[in-house]
Amino acid sequence: MEKVNGIGGLFFRAKDPATLAKWYCDYLGVPPVPSSYEEEPWQQHAGPTAFAAFPNDTDYFGDGSKAWMINFRVADLDAMVAQLRAAGIEVTVAPESYPNGRFARLYDPEGNPVELWEPETPG
Repeated sequence: MEKVNGIGGLFFRAKDPATLAKWYCDYLGVPPVPSSYEEEPWQQHAGPTAFAAFPNDTDYFGDGSKAWMINFRVADLDAMVAQLRAAGIEVTVAPESYPNGRFARLYDPEGNPVELWEPETPG
């Protein structure tokens, strides 16, 4: 069976796409989609990716009207959280570590949940 080998894009509706794209670039380092074929798109680091459907009534995303949540892997959760808080962005760090790592939650300017994940490093 032929299988997909990665996520090629995440597409979603936004009230103000340009402002939201700028926020993701400025605060999370995800540049906007190139405007020409000569420009390089954002390159992710190889690593694990969860692709999971949640029950329609989950409270895990926060606001029940939000149908999606993105999870970004980070190398240093504490440094990323400090950087975001210094920029005035509210971030909640999960109080416990899990076998697969540490997590934090924030919301983009349109209220979409964003999860940050520092994977557990073997050792």
